[in-house]
Amino acid sequence: MGKQIKYFGIVLLMLSGQRVFSQIRVLDKGMHHLRITNEPEWAGFSGKPMKQLRVEFNAKTNDTEQTLCLRQEDVRRNWIVRLNGKELGKLDQDEKAIIGYFPIPAQTLNTGANILTVNQSDSLADDIRVGEIGIQDLPLVNLLTETEISVSVVDRKDNLLVPARITIVNSGGALQPVAAVDDQYLAVRTGCIYTGNGKASFTLPGGKYTIYASRGFEYAADSFLIVLKPGERIERKLMITREVPTNGWVSSDTHIHTYTYSGHGDATLRERAITIAGEGVELPILTDHNIFVDIDSMAMAMKVRADFTPVTGEEFTTSIGHFNVFPMKKGSKVPDYRVKDWNEVIQNLDTSVKGRVIILNHARDLHDDFRPFDPRHHVAVAGMDLGGNGFPANAMEVLNSSSQQKDFMRLFLDWFGMLNRGHYLTPAGGSDSHDVSHYLVGQGRTYIKCADDQPGKIDVDKAMASFLAGKVMVSFGLLAEIMVNGKYGPGDLVTASKEVSVSVRVLGPGWLRADRVSLYANGQKIREVSIKGNSKDGVKWSGSWNIPVSRQDIFLVAIAEGPGHSTPFWPIPKPYQPTSIVWNPKVIGSSGAVWIDGDGNGEKTSAYDYANELITQTAGDFRKLLDGLSDYDETVSVQAAAILQQRGILLSNAELTGKLKHASPSVQNGFKAFRYAWRLTDPNFSILNHKE
Repeated sequence: MGKQIKYFGIVLLMLSGQRVFSQIRVLDKGMHHLRITNEPEWAGFSGKPMKQLRVEFNAKTNDTEQTLCLRQEDVRRNWIVRLNGKELGKLDQDEKAIIGYFPIPAQTLNTGANILTVNQSDSLADDIRVGEIGIQDLPLVNLLTETEISVSVVDRKDNLLVPARITIVNSGGALQPVAAVDDQYLAVRTGCIYTGNGKASFTLPGGKYTIYASRGFEYAADSFLIVLKPGERIERKLMITREVPTNGWVSSDTHIHTYTYSGHGDATLRERAITIAGEGVELPILTDHNIFVDIDSMAMAMKVRADFTPVTGEEFTTSIGHFNVFPMKKGSKVPDYRVKDWNEVIQNLDTSVKGRVIILNHARDLHDDFRPFDPRHHVAVAGMDLGGNGFPANAMEVLNSSSQQKDFMRLFLDWFGMLNRGHYLTPAGGSDSHDVSHYLVGQGRTYIKCADDQPGKIDVDKAMASFLAGKVMVSFGLLAEIMVNGKYGPGDLVTASKEVSVSVRVLGPGWLRADRVSLYANGQKIREVSIKGNSKDGVKWSGSWNIPVSRQDIFLVAIAEGPGHSTPFWPIPKPYQPTSIVWNPKVIGSSGAVWIDGDGNGEKTSAYDYANELITQTAGDFRKLLDGLSDYDETVSVQAAAILQQRGILLSNAELTGKLKHASPSVQNGFKAFRYAWRLTDPNFSILNHKE
């Protein structure tokens, strides 16, 4: 008997001494744009799309199995491949460029005319490309086992094997199907193998390939180009090394799923343990839907437990929002998710428990016909909810790499509004990954200030305390590291002074770029620098600003950005719920908030606090109120407008409107910003028809 080979979980038998090598017949060299709807899904596709692909060709009846091969791109919906009316299979629902193989059973080809079609099986918009179609005259198992390659991945610093992702693309840059030698320490998908021990053996058709090794965004990648001839067996070593300096910061993915317990996606619990290690996530939070999952024993079985410290949580999935809750102890009762409002969420999650993290997830996404930060009931600029309920979370996702926003700043602006409202939320980044390769675990991350020298022995209690204190950074390919006066970082309160020195470093790997870094005070941009060039050692830019301090508390946040250039081993997904056909991906890094104690009272004071106190003091005297607001920044005027609106004093009040004309520009701008946001709460209001 020969070796067992796995191709998408199917065990194939490769018999030694029975190799027959393939020849390909090209049916169609071109790539074709298909879409069944009249309206486009995405911009960037030229020409008029076809509703189906139909390829006519002549052939002879096949007495044995052969293999259809094609290239697909940007596939999100169900597309069926048929030959002479017989279904061969479906395209992978994956946006990446992928080579697809479909077995052609014996007697499927006709002698004479044959018809190959690719049709969508539903009616939703989906712009795809498909083409480069051919027929290999071998059964799929023989085609996939023409060559064999063994790859080892080691850390360049000590030459020791490390968990990693191995990515295989063909000469056209498309992910190449592989068959992996049966190995429980591997997680295998098209063009992708995660190895928990740094070793992988797999087989490929003969051809020209580039093979990469990577381990998340902290590591440099390595690669080699190879031309494999049928019958060859080779070995290669790839060397990677950490180049992004993150000492003292634990890398966490606060939003991780498994197919085993969530029931969708494709990553089993075993595969999830391997992918977490392969992407270098040190503190993974397991958050399957309304169930507590402990991956600890599986991590030990996969021999990757020393690479990370797992934390058990859940995604509290309700009809009025999704919340990640952790850490949860073994034996804890799963909260009842059948809630009617956020006050019931607060009760069911018992938000008073010390050390418990509760993250509001993807606040701009629609689930069960509910969007947490829908403009109709949430005034984002003021962090003001119109539901009359309490806010159940102490953190919020500002970045979800599986469900991105067209405007990458949208959730950050929402967070800024909440901070100004007095909700001192920790920003979080997570992947929301349910998959091995489609959406990458650890692509969105939260870095927590905590000892990280032993990834398998992280002090979870200390990490959680640090997280809740806001001592974090959020990453999607970049990091924005902030320091005030040389010693204060995210979550800290800086002692009052007339001026502060703000230092920022933008960090990232050599295979990603940064082109801009901005500094925000109370959510308003006050500094911006264009980044020219990139160093290869992980530091993209460093610099500092001197910022004058008024008698008002402010929070400072640094945000770095760069072009979203996808690589085969770190592909950037398109938005899960797109709001536009235009998509310009970005890589992003954000610091947590550093508070400046401008008023010197030793506490964080929000814009809402200042506005509320001033409204109380002026007791309905609009002139005094507006004069007092001029001593503060625009965000305090936004909060004042929100408070007045809540108290039934309409912003169209004639007396107030008249006095606003003589107010300072910052006060006028604050009221104007709130007035515009308030109009969005009217479902009949149209942004397109609005003129301010």
